[in-house]
Amino acid sequence: MLRSATDIVREYGPFPGVDEVHGVTFDGELVWFASGEKLNALDPASGETVRAIDIAAHAGTAFDGEHLFQLAEDRILKIDPKTGQVRATIPAPGGGGDSGLAWAEGSLWVGQYRERKIHQIDPRTGAILRTVQSNRFVTGVSWINGELWHGAHDGDESDVRRIDPQTGETLERLDMPPGVFVSGLEAGDDGQFFCGGGASGKVRVIRRAGKPAPANGAKAVGSAKP
Repeated sequence: MLRSATDIVREYGPFPGVDEVHGVTFDGELVWFASGEKLNALDPASGETVRAIDIAAHAGTAFDGEHLFQLAEDRILKIDPKTGQVRATIPAPGGGGDSGLAWAEGSLWVGQYRERKIHQIDPRTGAILRTVQSNRFVTGVSWINGELWHGAHDGDESDVRRIDPQTGETLERLDMPPGVFVSGLEAGDDGQFFCGGGASGKVRVIRRAGKPAPANGAKAVGSAKP
């Protein structure tokens, strides 16, 4: 297993009226993060929140290129980001114990926190298509260039790890600094990640320690499909 420390490239927040940051995703221009009763749009260049959708937003967030998907208790909401309207609702596989959320290859991938699982589900029906078992509590989930990553938590330790999507074996681990928790996760093909900061009320951009930052900074981080 590859293992390295993590550099925090940038921190956004805390934000007014936001007590916790849950799911995180990126639509190519804005970073969207869930904060309990709102889905907030963050401009990664200015660091300012520019929009908010009043909607239940208790865990993972994903973007499929057109719609946002949001975990809300025991449901997954499909949301039009332009209007804020809910277009469809499907059951969440964990029945309320769900965590991260990602979109890849026409499927949603849902973390189940305490069960240490990641489910691939049908975005129309919520049917479970495949389950990957991790060995840590699963927080955020993200796919990038055919690689499955998830935020992990166990005891006082938190990290971001790449796992084998067939076996769940940990292939690479990026250790977070002590006391820094990862909730939502969004990966970019430049080796950086957006991470929800849980009760810190922050969104962080991280990368492998010692890896040079791209010339255009945090805006290089984006959603990608395997």
